[in-house]
Amino acid sequence: MKKYVNLLDGAILPALSSLALPIMATSLIQMAYNLTDMLWIGRIGANAVASVGAAGMFMWLSNGLVTLAKMGAQVKVAHSLGAQDQNKAACYAQSAIQMGIVFALAFGFVTVVFSRQMIGFFKLNSAQVAGDAQSYLIITCGLVIFSFLNQIFTGILTAMGNSKTSFIVTALGLLMNILLDPIFIFGFGGIPAMGVRGAAIATVMAQMIVCLLFLMAIRKDTLIFLQVHILSHIHKEEMKEIFRIGLPIGLQSMLFSSISMVIARFIAGWGDAAVAVQKVGSQIESISWMSAEGYAAALNSFVAQNHGAHNAQRIRKGYRLSMRLMISWGILCNLILLLFPQFIFQIFINEPKVIWMGVDYLRILGFSQLFMCMEITTAGAFNGLGRTLPPSIISVTLTAARIPLAMLLGNGLGLNGVWWAITISSIFKGVLLFGWFLWDMKKPDFLVQDHPSKSIC
Repeated sequence: MKKYVNLLDGAILPALSSLALPIMATSLIQMAYNLTDMLWIGRIGANAVASVGAAGMFMWLSNGLVTLAKMGAQVKVAHSLGAQDQNKAACYAQSAIQMGIVFALAFGFVTVVFSRQMIGFFKLNSAQVAGDAQSYLIITCGLVIFSFLNQIFTGILTAMGNSKTSFIVTALGLLMNILLDPIFIFGFGGIPAMGVRGAAIATVMAQMIVCLLFLMAIRKDTLIFLQVHILSHIHKEEMKEIFRIGLPIGLQSMLFSSISMVIARFIAGWGDAAVAVQKVGSQIESISWMSAEGYAAALNSFVAQNHGAHNAQRIRKGYRLSMRLMISWGILCNLILLLFPQFIFQIFINEPKVIWMGVDYLRILGFSQLFMCMEITTAGAFNGLGRTLPPSIISVTLTAARIPLAMLLGNGLGLNGVWWAITISSIFKGVLLFGWFLWDMKKPDFLVQDHPSKSIC
């Protein structure tokens, strides 16, 4: 089996598909990973789902830190490989892993020390819900280092044109999570039932196993990982370049999470059931955006390697083919959420009142899936060029607009007004970013001649 996909030569669609399909499958596995938690936790009740939903917001927030390191590395490793400089690619990979470890340790420390205040932000109505949320937060975010390393390894391997390794490793992690969740949540043999805390333990154990599998896999790599030495000295220039590329995307992710937390606090005013609806509904909705993110990761590497090789025409053609595929996927996701909301939602929660709230969520968010796919795919293309500011500007501006829009529509439409605020902003983000990239592709200086210089790591 061919491990690395050639993104620089030959037919574009087969190359993109060979790289994208394992990444999309990995994303769907990650979605299944999250849905597995929801299936088991949902059996405890809506309060348990609300606990995980509140704590999970901070796990989401932490993604901004790892995204900075992951995306900066993915872009610069791919640029270097496109320019046939494996030594430079190894320098960027090493720097990103070192950066991710530091970020993970710092975030974990802050989480453990300030967990009570962090959960207190949501003003949850039940002391039990708040207590469970705090336990889940301390375990999952306190040991976030495994999640961080897994994401960085995935980004580097994707930049190398190797998405199969991440798929296999993540699939094995999902199997472990499926096995461990019921054992630690409900108890088995000598292991007591631990409820929400057990779900957190199972998640971290699965992430730890995935990390070990990644380490075993990359030890066999001879393209760049043979030259990566984590305990070696820090390469300041490479670290700065990763930071420059990744900062807009990292800030975008953290601001997106922060804005979502403000909206979640607003949603909590309708009760803990509303928080549970948002948590379950967003997991269901993730089938569209995680698939789009998977394809965008492949497009990112395709664009980045061809940027390093000075091939603007191949980038233009690859983007057009990608958008046709992802628009079709977005339309399909629209139809699924609009036509089958009750059937889907009641798989996770059986409480009648909560089901009908969830049906409204899925139907309203169903209108935005196509535009969300357009935004995410186009952001992948922009990021592959090293131009991380345009998607960040669009995303931060229009995501921030959700807060006043949710307050305005919430006063008239209740909780559904919040869902409409999210949908409307997603539609505008997709249309504007898509238009921006099409405009840029028409320019004669479409590619900035910013290629890495030769160096030895």
